[in-house]
Amino acid sequence: MNVIWIVADTFRQDHVGAYGKMPGIFTPSLDALAGRGVRFNRHYAGGFPTMPTRADHATGRWTASFMTWEPLPDGVSTLAEVLAGEGVHTAAMVDTPFYLREGMNYDRGFQTFNIYSGQVGGGTLKTETAHHESEQARYSWRYESDRNVARTMTNAMEWLQLHYEEDFFLYIDTWDPHEPWDAPDYYTKLYMPDYDGELVHPIYGRWHEMPGYSAELVDKAHATYCGEVTMVDTWVGYLLRMVENMGLNDRTAIIFTTDHGFYFGEHGGWFGKLQFAKKPDGSLYQFGESDAIWGFSPLYEELALIPLVISAPGVEAGTYDGLTSVVDVMPTVLDLMGLEAPSWVEGRSLLGKMRDTSLPGRDFTVTTVPFANPGDAVNAVDDRRRRMSHANVTTVTTDDWALLYSPGDTRSELYNLKTDPKQGDNVIAQYPERAESIHEQLVGFMRETGLAPHMLEYRKRLLI
Repeated sequence: MNVIWIVADTFRQDHVGAYGKMPGIFTPSLDALAGRGVRFNRHYAGGFPTMPTRADHATGRWTASFMTWEPLPDGVSTLAEVLAGEGVHTAAMVDTPFYLREGMNYDRGFQTFNIYSGQVGGGTLKTETAHHESEQARYSWRYESDRNVARTMTNAMEWLQLHYEEDFFLYIDTWDPHEPWDAPDYYTKLYMPDYDGELVHPIYGRWHEMPGYSAELVDKAHATYCGEVTMVDTWVGYLLRMVENMGLNDRTAIIFTTDHGFYFGEHGGWFGKLQFAKKPDGSLYQFGESDAIWGFSPLYEELALIPLVISAPGVEAGTYDGLTSVVDVMPTVLDLMGLEAPSWVEGRSLLGKMRDTSLPGRDFTVTTVPFANPGDAVNAVDDRRRRMSHANVTTVTTDDWALLYSPGDTRSELYNLKTDPKQGDNVIAQYPERAESIHEQLVGFMRETGLAPHMLEYRKRLLI
């Protein structure tokens, strides 16, 4: 069995048409994949955001308890290393820009590693768009095929043409539909017919607190995001058609997922994925400011609940409603390829649940920025370290509930996901015992995953 694992960054679950949550979203390729595979309806992010998720994916471990946004430590093994040791050709085609920058080593175990550098980002360019892709690369674009997702999928298709007869594991990671949302205008006009071509940058704060922003501007940003979603779907479709043309469908599993979602005005107007703190004068910090500080940043469902679709030969199409986590994908790959997971893997293979969707899922999942205390400097969205004004908020999700735990203060929140899936009614004051019970699960999780004692001690209490 071969495996092709596709990751598209910042791809909200409700923006995959097959999930049936957003009328009008156009993702025919992913919908077709879901139609012949298993769609996981309650799949949650673990380490948050970009590279912590990749660490979870690579290792099958809850890395937020012992890693930050950092290179893979010595002694931490990866899926690619395990497979390469079994004689599988391991290959990666990526454009997410942080795999190798600043000493990062996320090519570990890949015999073929191809990174397209069109997505520079991370402060390489000292301009107002320094946290985005290379201006030079964007200015050189003439055709859709010049875009980042197109280049990465093309690289993958070219690699397949040379190696499709081998036993292989092909990992594909595109940063699209991450901002800037700059697909060709015809994609955005599917969602906003009068789109004027303006490129809207998120503020990583509440839009109404930033001068010059309006609900209409956020709506325009969302339309451009939807356009990128459809562009990604288009190029995933080209890849999947080539897989079919090569006769690989009968011996190749396809996985599609992401790392996290994004806010477009939900929960009081948030526009981003984490939120900058306010300055003493009440204005927001912005990207590019050397003294910028991260503020209070809860991880609601729009960020934590993510898509996962797996299509595997011999497995009937269906849906799975149990709780699953990003750490479960790595052992699933091993299981699909007939290999046992090493003892250090903390995830659980999903293959059995794909074959029998009535099997129970996890009791709970944990989604968190790598654990840090107030005042700590962290790499939260890129490779620039910024201090935190508050400890990171950790979301614990059970079958019916979501606890957004804020240590050291009384801002934790509790939501009943069955009756309040949009998380509009914080009921922690009405159900303190439920919140305490979920918090106890989190404390046990932190102990079991080896969280540093000073981090654990700070999180032993739930203040309501």
